Amino acid sequence: MARSARPRFPRIRALLAPAVDNWLARGYLAVVAASLGFFLWAVYLSPDPGFAGIWPLMTTAPLSMIVNVPLMALAPDGDSPLAWLSPLLFSAGTVLCGLFNAALLGLLARRLTGREPHPAA
Repeated sequence: MARSARPRFPRIRALLAPAVDNWLARGYLAVVAASLGFFLWAVYLSPDPGFAGIWPLMTTAPLSMIVNVPLMALAPDGDSPLAWLSPLLFSAGTVLCGLFNAALLGLLARRLTGREPHPAA
């Protein structure tokens, strides 16, 4: 059976296209990924994570202040058997905030340059 050439999720793809169709948004996503990678390394592999969560919060601000701070208040604490879920919730919130901010940056860059975007390969 031949598969159709249409994308499976055209609406989601159209919403996320500005997040990856220019170098400004891609660079921002790289910074978010680096800060999130540092956070996950510090939480799971470092003996003392300290304030490692500040880097993902600051790279995805201001939206992360609205999403991640209340999400962490609802997350399980350190004495709970589900304490491992807290960094994963924080990471998921950071990824969503980073994608949203990158899409906004992509739309801004598209508007300022006035050129049609080049699709990501």
